[in-house]
Amino acid sequence: MMNLNFALLTPEIIMAVLSLGLLVIGLLIPPGERKGMFPLTVFALLGTLAYTFYDFFFIQRGAFLQGMYMHDQFAVYFKILFLTGALLVVLSSKDYVSTFPAHRGEFYPLIMAATLGMMIMAGASDLITMYVGLELMTITFFVLVAYRTNDGKASEAAIKYLVLSSASSAILLYGISLIYGLTGSTQMFMIAQALGTVQSPVTVLAVVFLLAGFGFKISLIPFHLWAPDIYEGAPTPVTAFLAVGSKAAGFAALIRFYLLMMYSQTFAQTGQTLLLILAAITMIVGNLTAIPQTNIKRMLAYSSIAQAGYMLIGVIAVSTPSVSNFIGGIKAVLFYAMIYVFANMGAFAVATHVEQAQGSCDIKDFAGLSKRSPLAAVVMTASVLSLAGIPPLAGFVGKFYLFSAVMDQGYVWIAYVGFVMSMISVYYYLGVVKAMFRTEGEGLPNIPVHGATKFTILFTFITTLVLGIYPTPLAQMAISAATSLVK
Repeated sequence: MMNLNFALLTPEIIMAVLSLGLLVIGLLIPPGERKGMFPLTVFALLGTLAYTFYDFFFIQRGAFLQGMYMHDQFAVYFKILFLTGALLVVLSSKDYVSTFPAHRGEFYPLIMAATLGMMIMAGASDLITMYVGLELMTITFFVLVAYRTNDGKASEAAIKYLVLSSASSAILLYGISLIYGLTGSTQMFMIAQALGTVQSPVTVLAVVFLLAGFGFKISLIPFHLWAPDIYEGAPTPVTAFLAVGSKAAGFAALIRFYLLMMYSQTFAQTGQTLLLILAAITMIVGNLTAIPQTNIKRMLAYSSIAQAGYMLIGVIAVSTPSVSNFIGGIKAVLFYAMIYVFANMGAFAVATHVEQAQGSCDIKDFAGLSKRSPLAAVVMTASVLSLAGIPPLAGFVGKFYLFSAVMDQGYVWIAYVGFVMSMISVYYYLGVVKAMFRTEGEGLPNIPVHGATKFTILFTFITTLVLGIYPTPLAQMAISAATSLVK
């Protein structure tokens, strides 16, 4: 019988109701009195996040609509990640949103709608359900990227994102249609069982199209061309959410789909080979291209591309009959995805603060920041060094888990590539640190951090440091989430 236990969808229902409710409230409140939208959104996200934490530790595993949607710790872990990222974006964007000439009240509901799309992607065990979540997230980002209607760069970025994302969606849909033609189903578990008996060259073609579609969403090379321009042109808080939320949602969908495809030897071998090539190229090109960048958002865009390559290493470690190695690879991806949220959000929160105060976001705008805003300079330093994998920050532990997992599979060379590229990334990250601490910011104003932005950057800094010194609680959550996939 069809399982219609709507209690399994409680976080998604809450987010849908809250986003629509906030949208109506924003339309009813006069434009000059919409400051109340910020606390309403913060409390809504905090309440949903608290419920989701409870859901993770006291979860009732189940499937909705005959397995079309899964409610397990893996999905709930990613929901916690998305809600945390959304909350940090909202907190860091309070002053920034006040500069929008119009439509301020719609910004927060759109953030929540994008979060809902990500949550659907994390739990989807049916390709059509996954695609619906992906399009809800993507279409919402179309609007968010173009939110500054008087900014030519934002409009250009939105058009590029629309065109390229539409092309990637078509590619993904073609891969889905090939899978449906081979198996007669869009449900991942049924597909996995059917692929175990299918031996067809079309399987290889389906793998290529599906990985291309997923590769766009997580900005793997050569599907990355949209990222630098969109990251630079979009409002900085939106760029931050694109970098952490959209990427994590892509990995959530990719992992769940890729694991079930292990039933097909042809699919597994083809997918593993492609992922190895994509991971190596993404890490190399992403880091090398970041070196000459002078705009902090473009630099972080290429850094984000390289980070996708690192996380892909953990997915490669999944291709094994050993349950322990399987859990180790997924744990590494989950752990790194979470600490990536805090490190990246810390960097983007500081970038948002600097851009709002000075009108631009080039690396030269960070000159003398250690004297003009010491707290912001310290948090930016900790964030970029964590992204580089420098101990004792959380990024070091995350990369250690990733490289260890793939080396246990015997792919030592890809771990070496990741290690060397991590060392190269230190060069361009330290370029920002040098500008903040070694360059005089003559003529630039003092920009102390206050209010919600101060709380955001302090929270990201403390979390990044604590998880680097004591990663056990988050690692245990990641292990539980990974284990739920094999039960």
